[in-house]
Amino acid sequence: MKDIYQVIDSVLLTEKATILNETNNEVVFKVNRNANKLEIKRAIEKLFGKKVDSVRTCNYSGKAKRQRRSDAGRTAHWKKAIVRLKEGESLDIA
Repeated sequence: MKDIYQVIDSVLLTEKATILNETNNEVVFKVNRNANKLEIKRAIEKLFGKKVDSVRTCNYSGKAKRQRRSDAGRTAHWKKAIVRLKEGESLDIA
């Protein structure tokens, strides 16, 4: 099992994440690409002391980037986790 501080990278604060937080009691995190749903759930419960109902994950591949040169680079691949908290739990991140 990974250290809980290596599982969660950051909180994503976008318009869609804000709407999910207000309507479905869900919080969106950027997580380690190798973390699975159980590790994400345990990390959230230990770090924030909240009960997690479910976790959904999405893998994103990095975009090809080119900056005034012929060879193209690439941004990093990343993983997003949408965490639904149990009824009565809330996480104020803002």
